[in-house]
Amino acid sequence: MSLVDIILLSIALGIDCLIVSFSQGLIFKSQRVKNSFNLAFFMGLFQGLMPVIGYIAVNKIYKYLLPYSRHIVFTIFFIIGLHFILDAIRNEQKQEICCIGIKCLISLSIATSMDALIAGTTIKLTSTSLLLCCLLFGLFSFVMSELGFWFGNFIKNIPAKFLQIFGGIILIVLAFKALN
Repeated sequence: MSLVDIILLSIALGIDCLIVSFSQGLIFKSQRVKNSFNLAFFMGLFQGLMPVIGYIAVNKIYKYLLPYSRHIVFTIFFIIGLHFILDAIRNEQKQEICCIGIKCLISLSIATSMDALIAGTTIKLTSTSLLLCCLLFGLFSFVMSELGFWFGNFIKNIPAKFLQIFGGIILIVLAFKALN
């Protein structure tokens, strides 16, 4: 792969991070810097590390994971999105969410980085620099996650309940997108 191909792949992989972070940015009113950084850090970290797993395990895990990768991503996004929607409907006077929990960060990061895991297999098969790909995947995902979070946070003058439902809908749309 050429450098241009790696950059384009980095952007494509970062789009899910941008959208997921946008949905999170819609929700948070306090500790925004902490939440945006934590989310972007985990997104970038997982996008940068998952290709290594794919690269190393191309002959072992790939054949078992590939048939289910879309379903794994679907399940994670669907459950988290549904949780957002149900939580918004159940709790009209919901307390403000202060922090994104570690379980949520890891779940979102795994869900958005499944494509990067599979990209790791192509890196090995095309004899491309693993280090360069991992660094660019992580960097682009970090930046796009930050941009998504702050854009979502910027337009949040809509009542929180509707924003939380909208964020949940975005995650559910991503879940169904993963099935294609």
